[in-house]
Amino acid sequence: MSRRRSVLAIEQFTCLSDNFGVLIHDSETGRTASVDAPEADPIVAVLEAKGWTLTDIMTTHHHHDHTAGNLALKKRFGCHIVGPQAEADRIPGIDRTLAEGDVFDFGAYGFRVIGTPGHTAGHIVYHSPEATVLFAGDTLFSLGCGRLFERGPAEMWSALRKLKALPPDTQLYCGHEYTLSNARFALSVDPDNDALIARTAEVELLRQSGRPTLPVLLSGELATNPFLRPDDPAIRRTLGMESETDEAVFAEIRARKDRF
Repeated sequence: MSRRRSVLAIEQFTCLSDNFGVLIHDSETGRTASVDAPEADPIVAVLEAKGWTLTDIMTTHHHHDHTAGNLALKKRFGCHIVGPQAEADRIPGIDRTLAEGDVFDFGAYGFRVIGTPGHTAGHIVYHSPEATVLFAGDTLFSLGCGRLFERGPAEMWSALRKLKALPPDTQLYCGHEYTLSNARFALSVDPDNDALIARTAEVELLRQSGRPTLPVLLSGELATNPFLRPDDPAIRRTLGMESETDEAVFAEIRARKDRF
């Protein structure tokens, strides 16, 4: 069977208070991976409902709300855990380290590893060109980006530039349901953006009905997410930073979000 004929099934669900759990399943090989492991029980419940057996955990970064389920899941399923090389000593149960440019082969699909330090020092994300999907962890959110805990704005902006360059039809999956709060902030720095206004209305309806705001196409984020658009003239005018560098504008947007 060719790589193109295999189907990558993706199941997204809630873990903890606002984390997303994501399971991916390759129909050809039967392999199933969890993108991060916020907590074991919801992951096990979805696996049992789908009739899947966990073979892998694809870790994006070391934070406890992304790794807390690692050891319990490894004990139960004997799954193989991969994660960022720069944070290997902080990833419970890790078996293999990955860094920028590596490829994690998952059945008929290859996930290219992109280094995205910013939220944490060694954060990585997983991009599959064949499946046109990006698992961004806490680097990129819908209408937002991760808080800068371990690296500064220069490194985070460099990371986001890599993600901006991916194909616009890429489906974006993120680590948290933060879209509504992100939308409210985004409007404060980009109030006249019709696409953002429409996305905010959509997000409000989704949350009112208890539905998730993800996944979302990267093309939509390129039109609405202020953290991907520090070069936008309207945002620069709102901030009074028309002549500043993209990095400086990004840093100001991030600082304002921290105070919002």
